Amino acid sequence: MVEQGQALTAAQALADKVANQSPSSVTVCKQLIQAGRHMPRNQALSLERELFVGLFDTEDQQEGVSAFLEKRKAKWKNC
Repeated sequence: MVEQGQALTAAQALADKVANQSPSSVTVCKQLIQAGRHMPRNQALSLERELFVGLFDTEDQQEGVSAFLEKRKAKWKNC
């Protein structure tokens, strides 16, 4: 929720935040949003677990943790 007339500014701020995230994680989030619109909740939650676990085997996951611990901006490889 944003104040009336602030939707575009808020949307741009959110888009900037998303643009700085791991591309592979953003892709999974987009898949889950679409699945959640068309699947029963228990199926969507099962899919979420499956896709979330799959992200742990990516280089981006390791990079994200390292960047966080080293207090630096992540350098995503999309893999």
